[in-house]
Amino acid sequence: MRNFFSPLLKTSTLKFLGEARRVPGFTWFDTLHGLVYARWPYLYIGIGTGEHPLAQRYGPLVVRITRFFKRRNGRQPVAAGSNGKPRSTFADTYHGKVVPLENARQLVLVNEDVRLPDLEKIIPYQRARAIVLTNPDHIVALECPCRVSRQAPCLPLDVCLIVGEPFASYVIEHHPQRSRWISQQEAVGILEAEDGRGHVHHAFFKDAMLGRFYAICNCCACCCGAMQAQRRGTPMLTSSGFLAHVDADLCLGCGDCNDYCQFEALQLVDHHSQVDEVKCMGCGVCVSHCHQGALSLALQPEKGEPLEIFAMMQAAQRP
Repeated sequence: MRNFFSPLLKTSTLKFLGEARRVPGFTWFDTLHGLVYARWPYLYIGIGTGEHPLAQRYGPLVVRITRFFKRRNGRQPVAAGSNGKPRSTFADTYHGKVVPLENARQLVLVNEDVRLPDLEKIIPYQRARAIVLTNPDHIVALECPCRVSRQAPCLPLDVCLIVGEPFASYVIEHHPQRSRWISQQEAVGILEAEDGRGHVHHAFFKDAMLGRFYAICNCCACCCGAMQAQRRGTPMLTSSGFLAHVDADLCLGCGDCNDYCQFEALQLVDHHSQVDEVKCMGCGVCVSHCHQGALSLALQPEKGEPLEIFAMMQAAQRP
């Protein structure tokens, strides 16, 4: 069947199909889902955020179809506690890990293939928690589907970084007008510029994208669908593993850090900034925008482990 359709399919599509066949438990519906998601991300995200004109008409239908096939593939969420295991939710299929700037830099500077198959301590979701990087220096800058779907989006648009194969080639081949190849250093430049704008770096994972990491998005609360879903109670984002800390002796109470916090985790109390430890996701944006050096990030084990890929690669190589 694959050989029959090969002349009709783009090279990148064939690469995706080949990768999908090697993923244990990856079904035909997962494959179709991944191809549709990467081929029409602006429609997909636009409907998901409710911004696309078709959202009201077809959004509920898409949800019902997806649930139907999930049930057929044995992935219907179970009642909480019914089998002693954590409840599976929509967030398990598509979620982001907050990564401070330095950790995000590492993700785009990897120079060798990586296979880290199960990151339960780092990515605490039931599914989509592997890092399998093939040709990690193949990076594409894509116009952000969340920003594009907004009427007055934050700029620039091309701040979504698609990392590795088969994802980078698939996106560039199907979205030549909205994407471009970039070098690793250009990717670092985009991350640093977005950090300067006060935007948060998220390493995104999705079940249909072969169950693994495929992109770094640079997100703002006004445009990002995942951040808005998080605020509404859908746990689509997980902490970096760090927590912001304020040195009261250095803090002047200027409030600049509060203005930059995308998670509304900072407020002025008695003329000093104070961190809401529940809301803080450890993104580090406040740290880089505190001119007094009063803010820092500290490891917070109860919030999970950081995604520090170089350290993880070294650990995986130990006997």
